[in-house]
Amino acid sequence: MGTRKNWGNRPWEVSFIPARKELPPTLDFAVIGGGFTGLAAAAWLMTLAPEKSVALFEAEAIGAGASGHTGGVALAESAVGDLPGLGDVLAGYQAILRKLEVDADLALPGAYELGRSGAIKNSPVCWKDSGDLCVVKEVPGGSIDPGKVVSGLASAAERSGALLFEYSAVSEVKFSGGITLLSAAGTTQPTSVLFATNAFALDLNGLEGRAQPAFTTALMTESLSEDLIARIGLGERKPFYTVDLPYLWGRLLGDAIIFGSGLVFLENSEGLYLLDIDEGEALELFDKLQKRVARLHPALQDVNFTHRWGGPICIAEDWQPVFEYHPRSKSAIVLGAFSGHGVAQSVYLGAWAAEALLGKRALPEWKSARHAKPG
Repeated sequence: MGTRKNWGNRPWEVSFIPARKELPPTLDFAVIGGGFTGLAAAAWLMTLAPEKSVALFEAEAIGAGASGHTGGVALAESAVGDLPGLGDVLAGYQAILRKLEVDADLALPGAYELGRSGAIKNSPVCWKDSGDLCVVKEVPGGSIDPGKVVSGLASAAERSGALLFEYSAVSEVKFSGGITLLSAAGTTQPTSVLFATNAFALDLNGLEGRAQPAFTTALMTESLSEDLIARIGLGERKPFYTVDLPYLWGRLLGDAIIFGSGLVFLENSEGLYLLDIDEGEALELFDKLQKRVARLHPALQDVNFTHRWGGPICIAEDWQPVFEYHPRSKSAIVLGAFSGHGVAQSVYLGAWAAEALLGKRALPEWKSARHAKPG
């Protein structure tokens, strides 16, 4: 695995450093991936079964991947809408954060769906962006502080007894004669494994050839006056995203506005490590986005930008999240590929995965019929 280059200056930080621990030779549960999904699963496992042993392995620092570089927009549905048995994601998300005592700066005022046709009467947002971009629908949603959520989930996991190993990339998982996990922290034999690596380690989690990593871009304005925010239609401080192309999403963070759009598609996970936002396609996307924002509304023409950053997302078949057994073992679960809709879902489904690993809940029936179940 390469050394990550320059993903920019995100406007939040993860303030968590795990205690140094020794890796035991055997475990009840191993969680691979130290983002929202893995941290939530580890914390939930220890909450429901404190007598069990849980270790989490993160290739870099906790929250170094998608979770620490997301835009922080929390939505109720997946990228393909509702899914059979998904349930109330936002209510579940709130309940999990409350149970784990995570301060998320969670606000759920709703979200605007924007489109270039079918505007609602008296749309608060009326921008110029390949036509008239207005509100077509209001849906459940809101925003979080990603740094606080990562830090809070990690603290909850460690506080409840989970072992967290940073800079401990898993190099191999052997499935013959039980499960053996080889990592930079050492070798251990867990009874069960959760793969929560999202756009990374597609060869390990069984998604190679089925999922594609991509890099999404975002930028943030300077602090703006309440009058300007109201004039551009965001006085109710609701996040927004378009339902048609060209895509655009955003949210407020304090008195600044985050705008995001554009994807750099990559052949493999290694490309994410090599990506530099000051070079090539990523730089072009940032420049285009900045000019695009300035054209949205006259009040935004002379706005300055203080942050540019990006982060990885994982896109699987039909943009549907993956939540299924590993192709080589029913003692291993693969969860990820949220296609940019993972802020709330990842935690909600991470807790569900913990319950599944404990035999308390079945996996959903979302897996494509084209893929056989493991033996």
